[in-house]
Amino acid sequence: MTAFAGIDWGGAYHQAAVVDDLGRELVNRRFAHDRAGVDGLVALLGDHDGLVGVAVERSEGLLVERLLSEGFAVFAVSPRVSAAARERHQAAVRKSDRFDAFVLADLMRTDGWKWRPLAAESALQAELRAVTRHRRQCVDSQIAVEAQLRETLVAYHPAVTALFSSVDRDATIAFLRGYPTPEAAGRVGDNRMAGFCSRIGYSGRVPAGVLAERLRANLLCAAPGSVAGHSYAALALADQLELLNHQIRSYNRRIGALLADHPDHRIIDSFPAVGRVTAAELISEIGEDRGRYPTAQALLAEAGAAPVTLSSGKIQRVRVRRACNRRLRAATTSWAYTLKRIDPVSAARYAKACERGATKHTALRAVASSWLRVLWRCWQDRTLYDPAIHRPDTPR
Repeated sequence: MTAFAGIDWGGAYHQAAVVDDLGRELVNRRFAHDRAGVDGLVALLGDHDGLVGVAVERSEGLLVERLLSEGFAVFAVSPRVSAAARERHQAAVRKSDRFDAFVLADLMRTDGWKWRPLAAESALQAELRAVTRHRRQCVDSQIAVEAQLRETLVAYHPAVTALFSSVDRDATIAFLRGYPTPEAAGRVGDNRMAGFCSRIGYSGRVPAGVLAERLRANLLCAAPGSVAGHSYAALALADQLELLNHQIRSYNRRIGALLADHPDHRIIDSFPAVGRVTAAELISEIGEDRGRYPTAQALLAEAGAAPVTLSSGKIQRVRVRRACNRRLRAATTSWAYTLKRIDPVSAARYAKACERGATKHTALRAVASSWLRVLWRCWQDRTLYDPAIHRPDTPR
């Protein structure tokens, strides 16, 4: 007998339903999200020899990885699609785990033939994706802590923010530790600044005399109580920022080691303006399954670079695609931002889009879409980028 399964996953429990080829519910059970529960769920699915596939509203996680390792065909379903499918069975707005699992199983029966199953990824790909995403979270934390530290310094010791290029620099943190108050910083002259730069190994292009002048020009001071309270907080934030900087550098080293072993690294690295982090984000989010993107348009849609057209009667609208991989969209937008600065064709495309009234991010997506088509072709053919052969079309 042919069977189709649907799982309404959750943090503590999973609801699994199985229907036959006529849509009749065969089983609908609840399993805890623990070792015994997941083993029982896998055993339940294994009892149906004719199981075609399992529909679930996510594409990754412990449950999905376990199902893929057991050899089941797993299909990721958008929550918006499954929510709309509820109206096939009821008009009332009613929701339950049992009903949602049944809807997923029945949707697998009726529409599953159009879907593409998830592919089990290699250990290297899984590690690279996890490390890259955790690095992005670390960077977000660093940006937040840097903003807090800058706001604190502006409140009582703004001279520190004017010394170096950014607050998160190691030199800025070292100066704050050595001179945490305006009173202490007021004793720094040209010679003492030169000694400080030599001690921390400052490699900037700004002479010590210029740094000392910047310090004197911005040396403002708050009330004693404010200085004491803010300086205590600033040193605590400096500790956090230094730790985050160290962790980001550690992530960068690990990403570099993983990229060196990845078979797609040479392909991505052959493109202009692709650094180590951008390459890791592109590889980890695009994946290694070539069948996932049979056309370039599929990759553009996943990256949010393909707009959505609304055409009905007299209504003709084009809007940004919201349903996409936001991490991939962020990576491609960052890549496009660098490309439009160093590549004349990309700069011309960006300028043309802005002339037509496009916003900054819309113009960047136009640049990204042209390069993603080239990237998709090289990725599918497993060939390196050659500017004499692969080139985005000239904007008109």
